[in-house]
Order: sequence, then structure tokens, then C-alpha cells
Amino acid sequence: MFQGPAASGTLRAALAALAFGATAPFVKHFGVAVGPFTTAALLYAGAAFASFGRSVSETPVRAKHLPRLGAVALVGAMVAPVCLAWGLQRTTAVTASLLLNFEAVFTVLLARAAYREPVGARVAMALALMLAGGTLLVLGGPRGELRPDLGMLAVTAATLAWATDNTLTRPLADLDPRAVVMWKGAFGSALSLALGLSLREEMPPLLPMVALVICGATGYGLSLRLYLGAQRVFGAGRAGSVFALAPFVGAGVAILFGESPPPGPTLAAGLLLGAGVALHATEKHAHPHRHFALEHEHAHRHDDGHHDHLHDPPVEGEHSHHHRHEPTEHEHAHGQDVHHRHDH
Repeated sequence: MFQGPAASGTLRAALAALAFGATAPFVKHFGVAVGPFTTAALLYAGAAFASFGRSVSETPVRAKHLPRLGAVALVGAMVAPVCLAWGLQRTTAVTASLLLNFEAVFTVLLARAAYREPVGARVAMALALMLAGGTLLVLGGPRGELRPDLGMLAVTAATLAWATDNTLTRPLADLDPRAVVMWKGAFGSALSLALGLSLREEMPPLLPMVALVICGATGYGLSLRLYLGAQRVFGAGRAGSVFALAPFVGAGVAILFGESPPPGPTLAAGLLLGAGVALHATEKHAHPHRHFALEHEHAHRHDDGHHDHLHDPPVEGEHSHHHRHEPTEHEHAHGQDVHHRHDH
């Protein structure tokens, strides 16, 4: 029941959501007196440090990828965390965490517009359930929590920036995820730090500095590597939809920090979010489809039904090199990976 690309992508996206969602309350706690650009620089410095190096079995990042990496760093490693840090200083961690739900909605819509990723009834229902869960949590908050202040608008802007980042990142998902995160973190951190210094933001004391770097290593570095793995097999839209678990995780951590928890709707929201993830994990997408002749480079195995070329001497396990696919037509369960980005 929980097998195949759908289950694999769901698991990776859910773990990415867990790592990311848990950091929002910590970023609010330790970044309370830290400038937004400095906060963004420390978060993505942690992501870069935690991802230093490369995997020998993966396709390396090359010079031709740097322009897209620069755009991803600008939108996802500077604009988004700056908006989040600024918004967290002006609203509660529970509210900010729950507003992160909009990233999933924006990502699905952008992935559909940019890559024509199919959004069937099952995925649409999953997204609706998860959005409803987040909405229930917000509506169940303390009185006045829904006031549309600048903090909430800034957090919502962050979700739009990260959704744009998710969409721009999809062509990079077939590269070495460690290298992608390292370059994105390095570019974004350097840019944010330069702007923070130009605005005379001061560096925080040692404890908040170290805490924010650790948040970046786990919630932005590890999380993004998992998310890239989900995109690789699952597509940007579905990965973004499962990532809607992150707000629920963040709200739970904020409650543990002592913020007032939403009342009754919390349990119902959790059930809705869980149902949405289950719909993703049990999705069965299989139909006859045609592969045209294709030459590309990416990490692959020879037991996946799509790579039957020969090596001398033979190669076992995952590896990466330039290779050619001959035209073929068959039917099997598949996701939105590099071989299955056909129209529906």
C-alpha cells in the first residue's frame, strides 16, 4: 500500500517538513533582537556548512547551473527568510507557523503553471484537506490572532518567495543535493550578510548566533536536501503539498514553548493533515506512456527499468554519467521524476 514513488516522495517531503517546521519557533525565540538580514545570513550559513562536500554518485553542479542557483539563492535564501524573520518579530510563532500553509498552495499552483504537473482529483483533495487543517488551527487561535497585521503579511510573502524557490529549484533536483544546498546557502548567506552590514545590523551574541546557525543546518540544510529528493521522484507540486505538514509541526513546537494552543479544532486539524498525507502516500499513478530518445546525466541505477545500457566493467549501485535512452513505450507506476515529465 505504501510503496513506489508516491510513498518515497511523501516520506522525504514529510521529513523535510518536520525538520523545517520545527525551526520557526526557535528562529523567533533566538532572533528576537537580531536584524532580519543577519538572521537570514546565519540560517543559510548553517545550511551551507551542513551540506559542505559532494556525493560521488551524484551529478555535480557545473558552471551552467550557477545562474539558476543565483536566482534560487536570491528568492529562497534571502527574500524568504528575511520576510519570515521580520514577520516573526511582529506576530506569534503559532500564527507564523500556521501561515506557512500557503507555501504548499502557491507551490502547487506555480508547478502547474510552470511545468504542467498534473493535479488530479486525489491530489486536489489532499491539498484541500491540508489547507483546511491549517485554516482550522488559525481560526481556533486566540482572539485577535487573525488581525491582518504587517507581521502576518510578511510571513505570507515569505511563503510566496519559497514557493517560487521550489519552482525554480525543480530543474536542480536531479543534481547532487548536497552541492545544490551548499551553493544556495553560500550565495544567499553572503548576499544577506552584505545587505545586513550595509544597513548597520549588528551581529548577535554568541548563543543566539550559534542557535540560528544550528536552525539553518537542520531546518534549511537537511530539510532542503530531503525536499530535493522528494522533488526528484515526486514533482514540485506534490512535494510542496505534503510539505504543508510543516506549519502543524511548527505550531506544536510553539505550544511546547508556552504559547497558547488553539482549542478544540486542533485535533480535527491534525486528522485533516494526516488524511492529506495519506492520500499522497497511497496515490497510484500508472498508465501507458512513451519515452522518446533522450540524452542526459543524473544519478541512476540499472535495476529501475529505465537504464539498461552496459558498462565495461559492469557497475552496480547508484552512479552518475552522461547516457542515452532509446525510445520505448510501457506502463508502470511512476511519479514526476526526470523520465516522467510528460503531459496528461
